Amino acid sequence: MAKVCLVTGSSGLIGSESVAFFADKFDKIIGIDNNMRKYLFGADASTEWNTTRLVETIANFEHNAADIRDIEALDTIFSQYGTDIELIVHTAAQPSHDWAAREPITDFTINANGTLNLLEMTRKHCPNATFIFTSTNKVYGDTPNYLPLVEKETRWEIEESHPYFAKGIDELMSIDHTKHSLFGASKVAADVVAQEYGRYFGMNVGIFRGGCLTGPNHSGTQLHGFLSYLMKCAITGDHYTVFGYKGKQVRDNIHAWDLVNMFWHFHQAPRQGEVYNAGGGRFSNCSMTEAIAICEKITGKPMNYSYSETNRIGDHIWWISDTSKFESHYPGWKLHYNVEDILSQIHQAFQQRVTA
Repeated sequence: MAKVCLVTGSSGLIGSESVAFFADKFDKIIGIDNNMRKYLFGADASTEWNTTRLVETIANFEHNAADIRDIEALDTIFSQYGTDIELIVHTAAQPSHDWAAREPITDFTINANGTLNLLEMTRKHCPNATFIFTSTNKVYGDTPNYLPLVEKETRWEIEESHPYFAKGIDELMSIDHTKHSLFGASKVAADVVAQEYGRYFGMNVGIFRGGCLTGPNHSGTQLHGFLSYLMKCAITGDHYTVFGYKGKQVRDNIHAWDLVNMFWHFHQAPRQGEVYNAGGGRFSNCSMTEAIAICEKITGKPMNYSYSETNRIGDHIWWISDTSKFESHYPGWKLHYNVEDILSQIHQAFQQRVTA
């Protein structure tokens, strides 16, 4: 019996990292990606280059340009491999809270209905498989913005006396009674239904609420892909706009490899409907101001940027993920890449693409 791993959003950042990571661990990697990112964010965000790279470099990879909203197309793919499918890594999404307000129905059908389709196909064709869902910290809405924050020279920081200061925000924070953005709402729907398939049907479902997911294979744009788009502007000299909070808003950043390594650890001892915050934590985080300074240091030139007082709806002022729950369940996992490592890799990847 062949061992099969199915990856949705396989040409995106986390999807393509998953394809590469699992290629030597499974007999076949089935990718599903219809380059929706180009429709969402324009030609510069197209992932076609990544599809080509995967097809040309990974011998056991098969690409399918299916839409996760098309349950008949999914049924055809799942029925072909059936119980040979041992792992599903679901990364396909509409990922921008700004964009979601433009087309709420598109956003919801991709994020919520698409996730439901995949869970149901898993239950129908390979119920014993591990199902990984990449959720988001936006499921907590703007509740983090009401934490006791203190303004520092280059960042906002939480009061040192607060329980979240040492390790960040844990999974017990409420996802209710808060403004999520429409993107956050559609991801809440997917997040909860994924939990339910794990708990109600007893399926091996893990929900990973990511902070800023990043790495050298990101097709970053203004509306999505913070570090990737920032470094792109740092290299090209294109104008970058910092939106609100004095440019001191803090994000933790997790390298795609570190996140996919979480998936691998979960797959080896899966749980049913478990939720984990997944980010860079205290090990890998920065403010906008600090990230700009690192980009300028790496490129050796000043960035072309300006500041707007208007913050983005649903934006977090301070977010650092507490990953200690996952670490307690899977003590063999740890973070490898910090913000400077990540930005250096992104810089190198952009330079290589330009000269290729």
